Amino acid sequence: MEILWFLIALCMLTAIIGPVVLRRRNGIRLARPGSPDAADPDTYGFVRQEQLDVRMPGPDQDLLDVLDVVQRTQDWKAASQLLAGTPKEGERRWQRVQAFAGAASLELARQPGVGGAWLRRWRSEAPKDAGAAQVHAEFLVQQAWRSSAVGADDFRIILEEARTVCGEAALLAPGDPVPYIIELAVARGLGYSHEQFDQLWAKVIDRAPDHMGAHLAALHHLCEKWHGSREEADHFATTAAARAPRGSLLAALPLFAVYEHLPEVNLVRSFYQSAVVTKAMEGALFAVHSARPDDPMLAHVRHLLIVFLVNSERWAEAMHQLVQVDGHVGALPWTTEPDPAAAYTVYRALAVAGYEANGGSPATLLR
Repeated sequence: MEILWFLIALCMLTAIIGPVVLRRRNGIRLARPGSPDAADPDTYGFVRQEQLDVRMPGPDQDLLDVLDVVQRTQDWKAASQLLAGTPKEGERRWQRVQAFAGAASLELARQPGVGGAWLRRWRSEAPKDAGAAQVHAEFLVQQAWRSSAVGADDFRIILEEARTVCGEAALLAPGDPVPYIIELAVARGLGYSHEQFDQLWAKVIDRAPDHMGAHLAALHHLCEKWHGSREEADHFATTAAARAPRGSLLAALPLFAVYEHLPEVNLVRSFYQSAVVTKAMEGALFAVHSARPDDPMLAHVRHLLIVFLVNSERWAEAMHQLVQVDGHVGALPWTTEPDPAAAYTVYRALAVAGYEANGGSPATLLR
């Protein structure tokens, strides 16, 4: 038994030290910040860590302008106008609802009892505004997940209230998928049965069958750590990818399924070169190359690809994704970390180190 424990400890130590040794053998080594050998972000036009925007996965200047006005004046009208002018069928409305709700939630965290007052006034002064109801519902969902322990009484109470507001939002805008997409997070937290989830999912796809954000929310529910299994999540992702129309980012969904089931401790160095991971990465790269340049979900896929490409030591491809998204880090996998900007810059530094160790330079980088 002692020998067994020794072998397990040795394997774990190898898993931790091995990648560092291999990187050094290949000439890939991270220098300390400020060292003369450290890569300067400016060399590649990269944004410095302290200036990275953690609110969104990619640029949306209209949203940023409105958020600035709303938070500076505490007047909700600009937010209402922006959502009213955002088509309900696409991905952008869902992202903007999330952003407004997140801004109010963070305000409240910084100023308890005071922050986010503009959202409360918006709901009370415009009770028939569908946008206000959607932002309120998403705000409650974010509050539950941020401020309460999963399964605790207050967690369930907040999500029950969110479900009620989702129903109100759905009545105010019958053809809008957003209230039902918000409810997918409620379903995950409250543990909807398979039948309840299927009924909710049917309402989503009736309104937006190719909605990438909705599929990501559903996939999260169906993964092994929540209410499904690895097989169920993989089937959902591969089926959606197979049915996706050309130009749809749903072809990247299997990569998100792989990410949801990454091992906590990876003892196999070739894991990221395995057939399953490679196939999922190629599907995501195909989706990225086929998608419209202005697809709001494109940055989400690029951010996840960075992690897989770096771990696969596909340095040039990782660098190409980096130059497309650099400046914004409000996406998986960074948002699961306590400091999203720091997590992102570690991978960015690894990509630069690997790229330069294999003969790359700013002059050879394709944008």
